Amino acid sequence: MATTYTISDLAREFDLTTRAIRFYEDMGLLQPERSGPGGRNRVYSPRDRTRLKLTLRAKRLGLSLTEAKDLIDMYDSPRDTGPQLQKFLVVLADHKRQLDAQMAEIQANLDEVKVHEKEARALLAKTTAKAKGVKP
Repeated sequence: MATTYTISDLAREFDLTTRAIRFYEDMGLLQPERSGPGGRNRVYSPRDRTRLKLTLRAKRLGLSLTEAKDLIDMYDSPRDTGPQLQKFLVVLADHKRQLDAQMAEIQANLDEVKVHEKEARALLAKTTAKAKGVKP
């Protein structure tokens, strides 16, 4: 019999809340079987576990859940992997451009902070010297 996982098993393994796992399920990233009275118990397959692992990896890369789902769904299809890899490279290139733009903006902000910090230190030195009666 194939290995299966409960929502608690996956939550513990990946250090997630069960609510987060249910959210990924609502987004269509996971599709557990249902068992028990009224189908209340979720039974996750090794495929669901792998999809969750790939989803978390995509999140760490900064991809949206929609982008993650699109990429993961492509790997579920039996098609040639060439187009799948090309799509993945396009998504990664776009994300890299976004990160580069964010990094440039952060660097500009840091440069501005350094200028203000230098000005504030100079003014403080003048104020301190003046209070002590010393010429700066």
